[in-house]
Formats: sequence, structure tokens, C-alpha cells
Amino acid sequence: MNAPNKVIYHKIAHELELIWGEDNYRLSAELLRVYSPSAEVRGHSEDQRKLQTGKRHVGITRIDAIGNYAIRIVFDDGHDSGIYAWDYLHDFAQNQARYWQDYLTELKQANASRLPNIQVGQWQPNPN
Repeated sequence: MNAPNKVIYHKIAHELELIWGEDNYRLSAELLRVYSPSAEVRGHSEDQRKLQTGKRHVGITRIDAIGNYAIRIVFDDGHDSGIYAWDYLHDFAQNQARYWQDYLTELKQANASRLPNIQVGQWQPNPN
């Protein structure tokens, strides 16, 4: 798979736009993050894959070219070890509806959320 003609990150929308000729795709940073091709996320086999939760608001801080075959995406939650080959991104773009539905199904089965866990201090009653 050849590199796309353009790679554009839309910061406000948290979407990565990839343009191959006449084909234009927009992928959410959240979906790219939860399906990162890194060993940290994917493991070394399908049964080792770790469900990523709380990534609803994740953004991209940097995109690095890796030769002519891939990019590394640095996310604002600190994750930076995924190398996204062009063929991986192209498959992802063409099948994103299925990937998205699989992600939502896994979250539901795990009783997990797309929203980040927010640590809240314990409530203390007012002594007055």
C-alpha cells in the first residue's frame, strides 16, 4: 500500500484525515488509540489484546513518519508505541464501522466505558 496523498489531523474534531487519490477517510483519534498496533495494546496474540477504556476524549499530539511505509502516532494520554502501516490504516479506514461496533460491543461486555475515570475526593460533611 502506498502512502496517502495527504495526512491531516483535525485537532478540534480529534480526527485523522487520510486521502488516497479520490478516497477520503476520517478516523477518530479514539478509534486509532484503542486499536493501536502496539504490543502494549495488541499483545502478541488475539487473546492477549487489552481492551482500552476511557479514551473518549483522547487526542493526537504528534505524527511521525516511519520511512515510506508508516506513521507513529503520539497520543495526549502518553501512548506512543504504535506504528501504523499504510495498509493497516487503509483497512481501518475502509472497515471503521465494523471496528467501531466491535469496540462498543467489547466495552459493553466488559461493563466498561469510553469515558475516562475521574478521581473524585471523598465527600466530607460540613461540620457546621
